Amino acid sequence: MMAVAQSFGAAQVVTGSCHMLKIEKGPRILVDCGMFQGNDEEARNYDPFGFNPKKVDILLVTHAHLDHVGRIPKLVKEGFDGTIVATKPTMELARIVMLDAARLMEEEYRTLYRKAQRRGEEKKVRKPLYTTEDVEEVFLRVHLYAKYDMPIRLAKGVKATFRDAGHILGSATVQIDFKEKNRRKSVLYSGDLGNKNDIVMKRIEPVERADTLFIESTYGDRNHKSMEETIREFKDAVIATLHRGGNVLIPSFAIERTQEILCILKQMYLKKELPRCKIFVDSPMAVKATHIFSKYHNQLSPLCNRFYKEDGDIFGFSRVRFVTRVEDSKKINKIEHGAIIIAGNGMCNGGRILHHFKNRIWNPKNSVLIVGFQAKGTLGRQIVDGAKWITIYGEKIKIAARIYTINGFSAHADQRGLIRWIRDIDGLKSIFVVHGEPDKQWVFKKVLKRKVGKKAHIVKFGEKLYI
Repeated sequence: MMAVAQSFGAAQVVTGSCHMLKIEKGPRILVDCGMFQGNDEEARNYDPFGFNPKKVDILLVTHAHLDHVGRIPKLVKEGFDGTIVATKPTMELARIVMLDAARLMEEEYRTLYRKAQRRGEEKKVRKPLYTTEDVEEVFLRVHLYAKYDMPIRLAKGVKATFRDAGHILGSATVQIDFKEKNRRKSVLYSGDLGNKNDIVMKRIEPVERADTLFIESTYGDRNHKSMEETIREFKDAVIATLHRGGNVLIPSFAIERTQEILCILKQMYLKKELPRCKIFVDSPMAVKATHIFSKYHNQLSPLCNRFYKEDGDIFGFSRVRFVTRVEDSKKINKIEHGAIIIAGNGMCNGGRILHHFKNRIWNPKNSVLIVGFQAKGTLGRQIVDGAKWITIYGEKIKIAARIYTINGFSAHADQRGLIRWIRDIDGLKSIFVVHGEPDKQWVFKKVLKRKVGKKAHIVKFGEKLYI
């Protein structure tokens, strides 16, 4: 017998990360348990896992994005009672991410239930995937907090090492070392690797040696624009919109991207490049996440620490307003011009950005800045792909605002960054490609052969891989 690895998410798709490693005569280890987003997301999230949660011994969490932690409450609800291992910032961020997801699902359920009652069809309404109470149950499990570069014992002869992935606060690559039949084995999960831009996060930490690699491939088919060009494009879009009397709408992920945008706007303000405006961070989750980022400032970039040293505040300055209450969010609609509105969610599938779109996306004076990855099937992807009309809350709305797609901000490494990181790993025998769309994975597979000199295998859902 040999160790067996299987992927029950992020297999030929970007979202739903969930990877199992069964060690012979050892523990069953799950790496991440994320939510699917985009095409068929509801059906896939409600589907069975493909394994018995009661038989999972350990859950290792690479980072706190929803597509990596979003189904953990479901895992616990269905019987997982093992140990959860993650960095401390990851657990703090994961709590707010999962609670936000639960609240949104509960609100949607109550709305659908009320409507169904009027039709006498309330029994047909599916209950939320999980509730806020289910999220709290997650934090009653046994936790071990991993520290970067310090191996942590999982079981006899089995250890895991977390290293900084440079993706978001607390993010990590995870290396699992164990012994089978007197042979040492080392399986490395990349999680999501960061983009080398140094605005908020530190750079990816290299890994010296591993036998087997599961590598993300979100941008395995392309290279990002340079950060200098990306920031210039962002600044030009903001300045042009404000000068023509418009408002800037930025659908943004609450974790990392919002903080990155705030750092750039703060730089513009300090350099007197920012026209007169008001900046609103209209996302309760982003506000909470920003506080956590500030708490762990020592894990952030030199730029962030310079801001912290100079004025004690990394992300805030006089133009910025952090909005949590619904009534304060609604007041933003009264501002006719000169507003920069940063709101969730990042893929435009929900959250307060939809209300701002409804009020402003039809106005040609305004601009929408797309600053993050948009999965297939999301509203954000429709906008990026050139949709002329969108439907929000049942209302068809014309897109007349200027759309800027600024790809260089990605928190994911591009093809060049992925290859550079892989080349530094000695002893690699097997490379398995996960976390990517099929067309991009095929391109990346060919590039791995050409530039690294190794064959790679694109992982299918549930496929058994003998390690």
